[in-house]
Amino acid sequence: MALKAKHYEKIYDRFQAPVMRYDCGRMCAPLNDGWPVCCTTDNAVPVVNKAEWKLLKKRTDLWHKYKPSDKAGREIVDELADDCLAVECKGAQFCERENRSLSCRTFPFFPYITKEKEFIGISYYWDFEDRCWVISNLKRVDKNFVAEFVEIFEYIFRKDPEEFTVFKDQSATMRRVFSRWGRPFPVIARDGSWLKVLPKGKGTVPAKKK
Repeated sequence: MALKAKHYEKIYDRFQAPVMRYDCGRMCAPLNDGWPVCCTTDNAVPVVNKAEWKLLKKRTDLWHKYKPSDKAGREIVDELADDCLAVECKGAQFCERENRSLSCRTFPFFPYITKEKEFIGISYYWDFEDRCWVISNLKRVDKNFVAEFVEIFEYIFRKDPEEFTVFKDQSATMRRVFSRWGRPFPVIARDGSWLKVLPKGKGTVPAKKK
């Protein structure tokens, strides 16, 4: 079954832990023209499905549909699945933390799925390596955030197996990209420990927190 508004209501209730105990937006903003990288569509466009959009409209006037102003933005909108919408909030200064979208709560992370189809932890959207302060400071990610993230995505995958497929494909793409670069990449394991995915299919090994 697909996720419905009532499911997102549970997700919002259960997934409230901040990424870290620091205000990462304040750390990030000076590096991005004064704005957190995840809070402006110049850098990252939030995407919601229509069920989540229905819930957000019921809860708040914080959000509106995203209207692209350039080619990159139009491509994002054009490539969305039929049941998804690109959205935009009023800005970081108006944030209502209880009404953040799921993509806001998880940024810059996604659930990492192995080739063996096992959800082993979380990794990050590598396109933001050069701009996201969190990615440069992964050691500061809070264990409570990891625990809630894992719990919520287990719930999501039970309710909508297609979501599992989306992130399985995302994880496979990450492996291909980092193999081309000849670089390992980190995964924060479900228990908060650290793993390292080696390039060119050489496996996943324990790693020290840097």
